[in-house]
Amino acid sequence: MTGRWLSEHKQEKYYRLAKKLDYRSRASFKLIQMDDRFGIFTEGDSVVDLGASPGGWLQVAKERVGDGKVIGVDLRPIRPIDGVMTIRGDITVKETMDALYEKFGGKADIVLSDMAPNVGGHYSTDHARSVHLCTYAIDVADHILKKNGKMIMKVFMGDLFPQLKEEMDKRFRDVKIHSPDATRSTSSEVYLVAMGFKGHRPKKLRSEDAEEKKKEFTVKGELK
Repeated sequence: MTGRWLSEHKQEKYYRLAKKLDYRSRASFKLIQMDDRFGIFTEGDSVVDLGASPGGWLQVAKERVGDGKVIGVDLRPIRPIDGVMTIRGDITVKETMDALYEKFGGKADIVLSDMAPNVGGHYSTDHARSVHLCTYAIDVADHILKKNGKMIMKVFMGDLFPQLKEEMDKRFRDVKIHSPDATRSTSSEVYLVAMGFKGHRPKKLRSEDAEEKKKEFTVKGELK
């Protein structure tokens, strides 16, 4: 009971702080905490945020890169943010990935992914769907990140995690597993914080099987 109370108290704290500071989601503090710890952003960086609705991470990214380019992608519309571009589209669809490639094409400094599947309550299925989305996020990084670029990616822990971590280790010089303080203590989510992109470039965008054509994103805690 005490652990649950502490978790709920922590989330209420970040909820209130987000409202006070005009962030669209308490998830903003996860990114703030990761940047403060690992030094992700630099003034002038170009950033793409996958699964960006409602825009809390976009707000933080724009604050921290100043005049740098920030683009958010999501299935759902994102209310305008000064200096931020958005694409409404499904990142598992080639046309959306092509649009991102046209805008960045090996020139992005940072890829962010806070994407999550529509959680169904079956742990192994939710984990598999989370990893499935992560493979698309990695594919985006393969095509638009600069050499030595950085990536932050959310994933639900489970039996497929080691293979996913291995794929990240192939592409980045340093990959850390991290859970920010703003994460719910009861959550299975962790973040892979990757530095030093090696410049892996596949010949073409991954093809998509018909069974994969699903709308699997969920919106992250918009404040109302």
